[in-house]
Amino acid sequence: MIIATWNVNSLKARLTHVLDWLGEAKPDIVLLQELKLETDRFPAAEIEAAGYHAVAHGQKTYNGVAILARAPIRDVTRGLPGFDDDQARWIEGTVALGDRDIRVASLYLPNGQSVTSEKFPYKLRFLDAFEAHARTMLADAARPAVIGGDFNIAPEAVDLYDPKGWAGDVLFHPEERRRYRAVLHQGWTDAFRALHAEAGRYSWWDYRAGMWQKDHGLRIDHLLLSPEAADRLEASDIDRSPRGREKASDHTPVWVRLADSMPAGAPYGPPDELIETAAAG
Repeated sequence: MIIATWNVNSLKARLTHVLDWLGEAKPDIVLLQELKLETDRFPAAEIEAAGYHAVAHGQKTYNGVAILARAPIRDVTRGLPGFDDDQARWIEGTVALGDRDIRVASLYLPNGQSVTSEKFPYKLRFLDAFEAHARTMLADAARPAVIGGDFNIAPEAVDLYDPKGWAGDVLFHPEERRRYRAVLHQGWTDAFRALHAEAGRYSWWDYRAGMWQKDHGLRIDHLLLSPEAADRLEASDIDRSPRGREKASDHTPVWVRLADSMPAGAPYGPPDELIETAAAG
């Protein structure tokens, strides 16, 4: 099973790109962010024609998240539990995965604007609520779970083209990075980083100053796996091709491949040989 996350930066503007990519990459589940449209304006017919069920949580002009899946999506939750918010930044649901169900969530974490903005404390409060809910998602240890989305956080220096220039700013601030690590310490695995040790792999490039052409990007889109999902981890990568298209989103898809079933007694996490191969480049 392939699960992908993608901030499309306006589904209306990028629908053709999304449909093309679905046909090319053929993911089983896609977690979308920044739809920038209301729920009742979600292009359900077009998505269904591409072979996907869909649930969305949208709002006019800003934010918006969705889940696309080849199988039906059940037990849908819209809005981050435990966080009173009128912004459409969280949706989760259950999809059949091989021999059992998988719980998936699409997250569009606040940007924070700047450390002096009132939006930065909002980002930290959202992160605190996210940390609490992520812990509850681990309660069902037998059911794999995946949280994917635009976290607006570059976890480590290797995830930025200029870590010194970004130090202390939003997207690379110590307080947001500490909260991200706290979630990982619960037992979640950053799927891409589990298999790729190299620097210079990015998922977002600013539209300004030729950042894409210079490859001056940040890795801020992540897929987090619960221990049961991490046991099934086979591969993960960043697909740069959609970012190079005309009128592209400033983000590009990140994906993970999970085994449909897990051998009895399989060790936690990805196989050592996969990690060693990734570290060797």
